[in-house]
Amino acid sequence: MNLKQLQYFALVAEEGQITSAAKQLFIGQPALSYQLKQLEDELGAKLFARQPHGIELTDAGKKLYSYSKQILTLAQNAETEIREIQAGQLGSVRLGSVSSSIGVLPSSRLVAFVKEHPGVALDILEDNTYGILDKLKNNLLDLAVIRTPYNRVNLAAIDVSDERMTAVTRLGAFAGKETVKLEDLAGQPLVIYRRFEGMFKETFTEKGLKPNFVIKCDDSRTAIRWSDSGLGIALVPESIAAAYAKGQIYPIDLDQWRTRLQLVWRKDQVVTPLMRQIISLYE
Repeated sequence: MNLKQLQYFALVAEEGQITSAAKQLFIGQPALSYQLKQLEDELGAKLFARQPHGIELTDAGKKLYSYSKQILTLAQNAETEIREIQAGQLGSVRLGSVSSSIGVLPSSRLVAFVKEHPGVALDILEDNTYGILDKLKNNLLDLAVIRTPYNRVNLAAIDVSDERMTAVTRLGAFAGKETVKLEDLAGQPLVIYRRFEGMFKETFTEKGLKPNFVIKCDDSRTAIRWSDSGLGIALVPESIAAAYAKGQIYPIDLDQWRTRLQLVWRKDQVVTPLMRQIISLYE
């Protein structure tokens, strides 16, 4: 018994005539009768009873018709869903996100894509950069948005944003300034996100300056909270400052301190059609 036989059988059952069903199937009546006879022989049961006005289903035929509709519907659903999966229109993606991915997750393009594809689901896992990298390494994520700098071993990446660092403060240290330079920050009490410490130290050292890091923490939002308390000057990405800071925000005029958000995935993993669709939203 195969799907073609079930399709033939179901149509004959609905038409009540082999001649009419054969015309709809664009096959000869003898060929259709042969397929029905093969099906009856395989099942060991008579499926149709001939009547003056056509044919009717036997009890066995009625039972097979009920199953055939379910089987054919499931087969059609399977074919449709597999095609949608191959087209990137169905399935789920495990997406990692760092706290500083604001403005990128969610993005208007990604929101629109999910709305347009009701068969798509996103499983969002949030962590700091080190946690996200560990989850990628252990194949617990398909894609992730993380912020530079980080260890890019075995990772493919595309830039999704590029922004400058800012100084956030309530101390009034830069009154009258629109932007601040590295020299303006030297000697000031600085509150930093620990991941940027190496970048900050390197730049100060190159200029022969000594930074005064009064607080180091593991989240830009935490740095802002300490700055807003009046303790120091938080050095954080511009988008994070705009979203969370209560104090004054001063862009830092320093190309070396630009930071990027990137969409990343493992180089050795299979990129599914759905993953490719999401990646293309940011390319």
